[in-house]
Amino acid sequence: MNNPINTYQDLLDEQIRLQSLFVAQKELVRQDINQLKLELIPVQKAIKVVEKFVTKDNTNWILSTSAGTLIDMFIRRTLLSKAGFITKMVVPLLMKNFSSHVIADNKDKIFSKINSWFSKKNMNGKTADTVKENEPLAEEEED
Repeated sequence: MNNPINTYQDLLDEQIRLQSLFVAQKELVRQDINQLKLELIPVQKAIKVVEKFVTKDNTNWILSTSAGTLIDMFIRRTLLSKAGFITKMVVPLLMKNFSSHVIADNKDKIFSKINSWFSKKNMNGKTADTVKENEPLAEEEED
């Protein structure tokens, strides 16, 4: 403020100037916050990955338990068989936690793959679900 306020009009002019300055500074703060958000995106992604290693997703406990058992059998007993006690405890735990999140993200694909393994196929390559009741499974050739 360079000019002293002597009249009511000077006061109104100063109020308008300060309001416009306030709006400009408010917009500048918004831009700074948006810029910080953009700069922190890699940090947020890293935190999400670390969170997947530290926490366990229990939405599908059947697949998570199966994966945990496989990790215990394969990693702890074979790859880490000569490792120290702490390594044997921490590495499988981190792998179980991460695999539970991977399973939760891809459970539809996993279930469809398991279903395809267990569906019965006939000689024509049709699954038992697609074969009609009266349709023969394999056409017999007549001589």
